[in-house]
Amino acid sequence: MHITIVLPAYNEEESLPPLLQRINDAYNLFKWDASVLVVNDGSKDNTLGVARGFKGDIKVDVLDIQPNSGLANAINQGMRKAIEGLKDTDIVVTLDADDSQNPFLIQRMMQQIAEGSDLVIASRYQPGARIKGLKASRKLFSWAAGMLFRVFVGFEGIKDYTCGFRAYRVDMLRKTIKYYGDKFITQKGFGCMVEVLLKVASQSATMNEVPMILRYDLKQGESKMNVSKTMKQTLKLLLDYKMGKINP
Repeated sequence: MHITIVLPAYNEEESLPPLLQRINDAYNLFKWDASVLVVNDGSKDNTLGVARGFKGDIKVDVLDIQPNSGLANAINQGMRKAIEGLKDTDIVVTLDADDSQNPFLIQRMMQQIAEGSDLVIASRYQPGARIKGLKASRKLFSWAAGMLFRVFVGFEGIKDYTCGFRAYRVDMLRKTIKYYGDKFITQKGFGCMVEVLLKVASQSATMNEVPMILRYDLKQGESKMNVSKTMKQTLKLLLDYKMGKINP
């Protein structure tokens, strides 16, 4: 079972080195068959150089997107690139490049995949989860978005609809991308993670969660999320889903 870890990165020259080192440490500890794909989304700093220059045991590939096109495009291109050449039983993991999410948790997510899940989310709302260093506005947005989707969508076992730290079984991800084609991701902002979840779920995916300790206090620099804009995008996506507009 091979794991490809996709890191969409925009101006993360400070956060990327410690994150890659932690991934490398987990790789060595758990003896993974794994590689990293850093998706450089037109960074203005030295993110590209940091990714290309990392010296470790795990293989690090780089997908360089120019100019900056946003998270949705980085996730879309990164996922499509990641599944190339992988087996159906392999795993694609998406992970924020700001070092706020612990890659050691991938081991528990792999176990859930091995037990029958098609998608596993690192959740901020399962028992045992913690959130450190996150601004109140971001906490409120995440809580409100999660509550709305739990009430109006209500996927079994899912509480965190917006977190981007996920593990996908390749056959389910490939099936979803093939079904939706160019419409796999249509969102332009952070709402793309909700869109991907809804579309994977539409393919009868078995989904699960593991509790995560989110360490936003380790993040270097300010968040790139516009909370107000993302909330509006999320609400529109929820409305589109309820009206049956997410199908091609």
